Amino acid sequence: MDEDDTITTTTNLVSPNPQAQTQTRRPRGFAAVAAGGSSGNKGKKEREKEKERTKLRERHRRAITSRMLAGLRQYGNFPLPARADMNDVLAALAREAGWVVEADGTTYRQSPPTPAPTPTPSQSQLPQLAAAFPVESPLSASASAMSLTHCSAKQTTLDCSPSLLGIDDSLSPASLDSSVVIGERDREMDTKYTTAASASASPINSTSVQCGIELIQDIHSGEHGSDFTRTPYVPVYVKLPTGVINNFCQLIDPEGVRQELSHLKSLNVDGVVIDCWWGIVEGWSPQKYVWSGYRELFNIIQEFKMNLQVVMAFHEYGGNDSGDTLIALPQWVMEIGKDNPDIFFTDREGRRNPECLSWGIDKERVLKGRTAIEVYFDFMRSFRTEFDDLFAEGQISAVEIGLGASGELKYPSFSERMGWRYPGIGEFQCYDKYLQQSLCRASKLRGHSFWGKCPDNAGQYNSRPQETGFFCERGDYDSYYGRFFLHWYAQTLIDHADNVLSLASLAFEEIKIIIKVPAIHWWYKTASHAAELTAGFYNPTNQNGYSPVFEVLRKHSVTLKFVCLRLQVSGLENDEALADPEGLSWQVLNSAWDRGLTVAGENALSCYEREGYMRIVEMAKPRSDPDRRHFSFFVYQQPTPLVQGTICFSEVDYFIKSMHGEIAVMASFTSSLRLPHMISFGSVGLWLWLGIDLAWGRGCGWVLILRGAMVMEITLVEVWRSASDGLLMVDQWVLILRGILVAEVVVMGG
Repeated sequence: MDEDDTITTTTNLVSPNPQAQTQTRRPRGFAAVAAGGSSGNKGKKEREKEKERTKLRERHRRAITSRMLAGLRQYGNFPLPARADMNDVLAALAREAGWVVEADGTTYRQSPPTPAPTPTPSQSQLPQLAAAFPVESPLSASASAMSLTHCSAKQTTLDCSPSLLGIDDSLSPASLDSSVVIGERDREMDTKYTTAASASASPINSTSVQCGIELIQDIHSGEHGSDFTRTPYVPVYVKLPTGVINNFCQLIDPEGVRQELSHLKSLNVDGVVIDCWWGIVEGWSPQKYVWSGYRELFNIIQEFKMNLQVVMAFHEYGGNDSGDTLIALPQWVMEIGKDNPDIFFTDREGRRNPECLSWGIDKERVLKGRTAIEVYFDFMRSFRTEFDDLFAEGQISAVEIGLGASGELKYPSFSERMGWRYPGIGEFQCYDKYLQQSLCRASKLRGHSFWGKCPDNAGQYNSRPQETGFFCERGDYDSYYGRFFLHWYAQTLIDHADNVLSLASLAFEEIKIIIKVPAIHWWYKTASHAAELTAGFYNPTNQNGYSPVFEVLRKHSVTLKFVCLRLQVSGLENDEALADPEGLSWQVLNSAWDRGLTVAGENALSCYEREGYMRIVEMAKPRSDPDRRHFSFFVYQQPTPLVQGTICFSEVDYFIKSMHGEIAVMASFTSSLRLPHMISFGSVGLWLWLGIDLAWGRGCGWVLILRGAMVMEITLVEVWRSASDGLLMVDQWVLILRGILVAEVVVMGG
């Protein structure tokens, strides 16, 4: 008899009323199940799941709100309170746009007083009216005769000026940059000029008019959007081609190297970057290092008194974009891999990737009695000993440590040799036996040994997040198992960086150490950030996955080199991959700067156009940053040698001067013109000449003539400057002739 039965029996003996003795009690234990308690438990579980989902949605909303508020405070200088809500944000944005917001929330636009109506000028009065007003600045000089017929004299600069605010749809603060504002005004100016030209009955060819519009628009944007004078000095290094050293560690073309270094020196490049390949130096026997080719190369660089950065390249080089050059891992390592293929990263189908060694053998003695990090340390120590004289002289200014595929800190999750194509999510690379053992140990320590396996619903290399059960909205990536696995996967990457950097700090004591971090921007606008997860960065929308990585980098006082992307990705490409390169760059750079890291940059793709250069400069030293933070240096890599003539030197010269903070916008405009721009000078000159005939019938004629004279003056100044430096190239001589043609046409027209 249990305690409850004893209490009931005692109550029956004492109570005189039998009906009052029986009391209804709630079933307990197995009795509750028999009474239908299973349905209640099921409902309770559903409620708990719904609460969990609500918490996740709330965290997601709070993360977005915090990023918006941080961006507005830091980049827009909005005086938002510490605990600002959306009402404060709306009020600040409305006041910035010119609205009046009172304390009770009443919002209205304060309109200027209405001027007295003025008679509309006739067509014959337009020349006198145009002469009465001076030539406007480039930001407001787009008012033509047609716009004057609809505006009063006092309203010319108020009601008829185009909007100064062009807002992008993205959430990143870069969408509020001044370049977007200027671009919006430029598009409206193009429309006005085209309308005025088509309305006139002149014999001017429409193609010539469009060429002139583009030229003036280029001057317009250059005056206000590309002035980098008095900005911080950012040193520029150029990465030399990989093929200068062959697989036998011999310098192939010393004279070609000298010629290229001479060109780089004429461009005021601060230094060069050289890859020191593990597969070449220790290529044939373990601990047998051959540095002869690199010694000869470094001596040539020393002749030109240029700084030098070296890269400890522990990965393979070759594939679709490398031409005929192929640099594999050392032959003795490949022989070990034939007997033990688990030393390489492995995907879900069991395919091995020999691009670099698996991080699972960092502490496994499988490389002729050495662990992987011991092999890396011996290589770095040999380099430090061999070139001790260059370190003592200060010629080698920094050493970059390769930590993964392509020399970047990442898993080889999107390798093209495995069939990956952009914008696939990639695959997890943890199926070799060493990483599988590490996963099993972690799951047992967690108390859930059945978690010691990789996800089976994460898709394939070219899958989309919504096509998988793991990365889709509310997928398994955010379940208890998913969070455990992704944390272990990312922690393995962090531990690898920590282990290698600990030994690198010993080998290169008091030398600047650099680590390169990739820019994985596709699927950044999804909740899971699938491509970043497979690469090893646990960075979904509800947390900052780069923070623990940067904490390790700060621990070893290393410099973070971030791969700068081609930010002008087309809208269609962004929509397809839900990419946000600007948002990713903003998160990575600010997260690193907030932790006190020194940040540098490197271009991912070759740049040939002015717009790509300017976007890199804007990222290197953002003028909207109130703390004036900027890159410590920038590495410009080009897939082909500069001496082959595939690059417009004036564009590279403009880019370097912008990085150095020396560029004078109006003096640099003509130096950036390449052959397609020069050919248009003839049609522009004809248009300016014929514009004289329109001067008395159209208000914009004299404006165009004055701007043509300005272009002529700029050209002559640039010719004098370039001739004095001895840097004139063939395309610049063509520019001189075109400038003289413009001068003659304008003078004849006058």
